[in-house]
Amino acid sequence: MASQTQGIQQLLTAEKRAAEKVAEARKRKARRIKQAREEAQAEIENYRKERERQFREYEAKHLGSKEDIAARIDKNTEQIIIGVENDVKTNKEKVLADLLYLVLNVRPEVHPNYKIMRVFGKI
Repeated sequence: MASQTQGIQQLLTAEKRAAEKVAEARKRKARRIKQAREEAQAEIENYRKERERQFREYEAKHLGSKEDIAARIDKNTEQIIIGVENDVKTNKEKVLADLLYLVLNVRPEVHPNYKIMRVFGKI
């Protein structure tokens, strides 16, 4: 009977050591997974930064900087304003003359619809 008790004790000890080894293996696995996630996250961040840098270089090369674009827009707007001001200077007198002519030379006449309404007896 003593040998059975001793055998049971050995089995319990072996089971306890096996459980400890499994727990330790799980901890190592969890650490490796965490480390892999951190490395992957760092790699993703580096890739994102590199792609942003490449995009900024491409943008600067093909489009110019934001200041350049703003300067081009301002220059274009200024040219349009100058063109409009020139058109106003050129056509101002003619437009005023046409308006004065229309206001001062009114020719009263009966509206064409009024004549038709009288024919059909609606008025």
